[in-house]
Amino acid sequence: MSVVSALLRFNSRVFDAFEEWWEGEGARRVVARVLVGGFLLSLVAIELSRMGLLPDSVGRSVSTNHFRAIDVAFTLFLVVELVGLVVGLATSVADTAGKQFEVFSLILLRRSFKELVKFEQEPIRWSMEAGREAVQYLVVDATAALAIFVILGVFYKVQVHQPITESEGEQEFFVRQKKLVANGLLLILAGLSVYAVAAPLLGGAAIPFFNTFYTVLIFSDILIVLMSLRHSVTYHVVFRNSGFAAATVMIRLALSGPRYLGAALGVGAALFNLGVAAAYYYVTPAAQASAQRNQEQTSFDDTSPTSPADTEDQPVAADPAEPESTPGV
Repeated sequence: MSVVSALLRFNSRVFDAFEEWWEGEGARRVVARVLVGGFLLSLVAIELSRMGLLPDSVGRSVSTNHFRAIDVAFTLFLVVELVGLVVGLATSVADTAGKQFEVFSLILLRRSFKELVKFEQEPIRWSMEAGREAVQYLVVDATAALAIFVILGVFYKVQVHQPITESEGEQEFFVRQKKLVANGLLLILAGLSVYAVAAPLLGGAAIPFFNTFYTVLIFSDILIVLMSLRHSVTYHVVFRNSGFAAATVMIRLALSGPRYLGAALGVGAALFNLGVAAAYYYVTPAAQASAQRNQEQTSFDDTSPTSPADTEDQPVAADPAEPESTPGV
């Protein structure tokens, strides 16, 4: 057994153990407790900050707006969704492409809720002069999230799940490669999460968490495209995987662009993702039929005893049923 095979086997066992726990009942209970506890703890901390009961070193980094607790809860939920995205990477590249847009649509909804933080006074009051921009951003992001939600429904319907490998052994090797990438992404996600929490508390600058992770996803998508070339160089498969990677680039640009253009680009990226899946659905049967014809033609040529050129060069035998003519008779 080679070192690479041993590493992939060990990594696969680690990933399988985590996946089994993550998809089990115990993990769901832990996640629910963390989300609810984080939301309630945020509300308590915000109220203590409003009352001035927190130490100065901590109070400076704690908001006094209760709506900030919604942002905390949504952020925790999005981290959970990112873990699910990474875990699903080993199962299906196409499903992972859809999952990326699921997370992106939730990020848009989170940004909508964050606009409530701009209303400091309660009850909330706004007019065309005050608060109009926040309401516009809220509507744009929420509408874009709804559009992506609808597009994803069509995307999952037109998907075609087709193995790109020719044997079970190759399929298992490719899955193990993807599990290695997934474990790497989980480590990066854990590191980013720790840094995002610790940096503000220690007086450091906050990082754009989701922007950074989607940048990492771009590189992981390209890596998977390159790894898939070992098993298939069929044009429609390569185009589909590369197209999904391009959609991830669009998501990353949408996250860092202006709010209106970013939302529009996000919807456009979802439509592009749908177009790639629909084109793959349409092209795959034709590509398979063409490959089958080529295979049959190759098999026919290999089994033919003589080629047409050889037949033309051979002399034509006389018809045994026709008697030979005798001169002088």
